[in-house]
Amino acid sequence: MDILPTLDAESVQCCVTSPPYWGLRDYGTAAWEGGDAGCDHKFDTSKFEADAYKYVNGQGRGGKSLTSWTTRKASAFHVNCSKCGAQRIDSQLGLESTPEEYLTRMVAVFREVWRVLKPDGTLWVNIGDSYASGEVGRHDARSERAIEFGCVQMDGKRQQQNLRTGLKPKDLCMMPARVAMALQADGWYLRSDIIWHKPNPMPESVTDRPTKSHEYIFLLAKQQKYYYDADAIREAQVDPTRNDKTGWGKVADASRSQTNYANNNNDRIYNPNGRNKRTVWTVTTQPYGEAHFATFPEDLIKPCIMAGSRLGNTVLDPFGGSGTTGKVALELGRKAILIELNPKYAEMATKRTNVTAGML
Repeated sequence: MDILPTLDAESVQCCVTSPPYWGLRDYGTAAWEGGDAGCDHKFDTSKFEADAYKYVNGQGRGGKSLTSWTTRKASAFHVNCSKCGAQRIDSQLGLESTPEEYLTRMVAVFREVWRVLKPDGTLWVNIGDSYASGEVGRHDARSERAIEFGCVQMDGKRQQQNLRTGLKPKDLCMMPARVAMALQADGWYLRSDIIWHKPNPMPESVTDRPTKSHEYIFLLAKQQKYYYDADAIREAQVDPTRNDKTGWGKVADASRSQTNYANNNNDRIYNPNGRNKRTVWTVTTQPYGEAHFATFPEDLIKPCIMAGSRLGNTVLDPFGGSGTTGKVALELGRKAILIELNPKYAEMATKRTNVTAGML
């Protein structure tokens, strides 16, 4: 929100990014003001979260009132150090207390992206989901975000429900859909919901639902007509009636070269460049040794950049992380602008792109 307003309007052709998912990770960007300079500003949440878990799973309140839980939650994560009273100052996204607060900040960021995109530019947003607290697993929202529960009547049974978020323990939060619809309501054209299928998903210790093995990539545009190079990302053609490609007809009408179609004799005529890209992309997750967090697989964002920009165009990633978007953009003959809040991650991006920080 500091850097995006300094960029020239309509100076970027394509934005490919993955914002922090709601309630999943603290990226360590907080600073502390006041209090004791020698304090570690840490808070032991293990007992607190165990009590909360018991409460939301109907095992009693663990001797703690909702008021005391709420106060301890705020002290631990958002306002003050419980040891010395220092104030936590943090600009990162993803740790908001409610989905609505998160969506408001996401919309604000992408309004600035809208401003810097060319009229025919596109926005590609990768985002994953989380579960409301009450279930143990990698994809859980933080326990402290979902403990202000009341009771509601559902199917004749009393159920706990978060009074601020409307989420019940173990609810799938549906944050990708919420983000996509919020951006759509803010004026973006939502053109595609792409499924990133992960053949090697993160293991989950769950027995009452399938293991999560996909995330979403949303393709959005500023206007109905936008730049999209379908030929750059075509897939290998598959004809179940033939074992070879010899004898396939050529596309006779260049204006129809974007699709496969039948001729007057109902014979299939294939585009020799391949079929149109499908909406399920199978890409193996790709770790980056210096980063302790998940990074973009390069093969996941190559199609976005190839379809969404031309040689020499500028690609933007306002959540730059370790710099994968910049690395791939430069390798594909594009320019890149990365914005990253954490200096450590910005340093990683500098190494991966071999570009001096401030020049990328």
